[in-house]
Amino acid sequence: MPSEFPPGPTEMGEGRWQNYLFFRRFFKDPLGHVTRWMETYGDVWHHQIGERHHYSIANPDMIYELFVRQAKIFRKGPAYTSRQSGLARFMGEGLVTSNGDFWKRQRRLVAPAFHAMRVHAYADTMVDYTLKRLDGWHDGAVVDVDDEMMELTLSIVARTLFDADASRTVSQVKRAVAVVQKANNTASILPHWLPTPLRIRSWRANAALDKIVYDFINDRRKTGEDRGDLLSMLLLAEDADGERMTDLQARDEAVTLFLAGHETTANTLNWTWWLLAQHREVEAKLHAELDSVLAGRAPRLDDMRSLPYTDMVIKEALRLMPAVWSVSRTASEDTEVCGYPMPRGTDAQIMIYLLHRHPAHWKQPKDFLPERWAEPAIENRHKYAYLPFAAGPRICIGNSFATMEANLLLAAIAQRYRLRLLPDTDIEPAALITMYPRDGLPMRLEKRAACTATAPEASPLP
Repeated sequence: MPSEFPPGPTEMGEGRWQNYLFFRRFFKDPLGHVTRWMETYGDVWHHQIGERHHYSIANPDMIYELFVRQAKIFRKGPAYTSRQSGLARFMGEGLVTSNGDFWKRQRRLVAPAFHAMRVHAYADTMVDYTLKRLDGWHDGAVVDVDDEMMELTLSIVARTLFDADASRTVSQVKRAVAVVQKANNTASILPHWLPTPLRIRSWRANAALDKIVYDFINDRRKTGEDRGDLLSMLLLAEDADGERMTDLQARDEAVTLFLAGHETTANTLNWTWWLLAQHREVEAKLHAELDSVLAGRAPRLDDMRSLPYTDMVIKEALRLMPAVWSVSRTASEDTEVCGYPMPRGTDAQIMIYLLHRHPAHWKQPKDFLPERWAEPAIENRHKYAYLPFAAGPRICIGNSFATMEANLLLAAIAQRYRLRLLPDTDIEPAALITMYPRDGLPMRLEKRAACTATAPEASPLP
């Protein structure tokens, strides 16, 4: 194995207390730190904490090695799998947090729930819930778009996942998501069992999620019916031996889909509205396409192929402000990647945010240019330079669901409203598990006169 590690930041201390202080500073501005480090060290850098090696990577050749060629070696590490300090505290042993043969089995069982025909059946539900939400909006109102998008996507995932009304559980799930975000990125030198205020909130959040999900599972077990939702697919799916998921396994997958299935799409839309408000020429092109194709009626699944610019706007928002800004893998054995040594236990952090802004792979990388996705040159970009849903065997299983939802919601809302940033209001991203507006996203609603008379009423919700 080669012995030369790449250079890297030296701010980390060697003791536990020094590392704790460093990460306290780091989590206040992770995007600023990693951007400066890339400018200093390039798209691969290394540091060591105790005996453990850490890489930060925005190099697509190395990412291909990690995600594809050496995918069996680079697995989900303690940041995901630890029941004390990782995402497994909340998601259990779901697709995001499991490894090996168990993960493969669960992936096979969950996959039918995301078959294209099944996902496409949810399009009308997505649009209906959006139009119902817009009934509560009015011209000139100031709303927190972050709250609006979170509640909307939560309602949609509750209906499509559980065939349920989420109105009674919205506040509980929103609190749980906030706790998950903070708890999973808060440095601590205290024992995991010590009841700090944040840990107490995380235990309560977990208990609330358990009650919500187990109530759905228990109700469905009693009837055994297929309601056409994702939970039905999870409970009825059988592996090659005829075995079905236990209640615990179904809970873990349902919580994973519940949390991941609304929060990432909501933040994709948050950043899309934020970017459109700062780029009026892009917004005008979007509106022109929507008016021409839809002529005031609600969007349908069949319209998506006729709305290429709408899709470009979503793709470009995901490039510039990816909801999942970084992911990690851990080496399960000694190996090397592109000539760099990675001993067993090495953590490799894939910096998607930096990858998407890498000047070697993107022209005008910091500019919001949806038109870039129509240029012939885009086909020649490195396949692993754009990874909003990761890649390889562990590519996000819900990517088609999320892409369809983001496009339909953008079309339905932008057809009827412009969203304007408030004067003297700075919107700062917080980068924890996902990247979201740190203090919300207050915006003023402007109703589009061209669509006022022809916008359809929302159809009754089930």
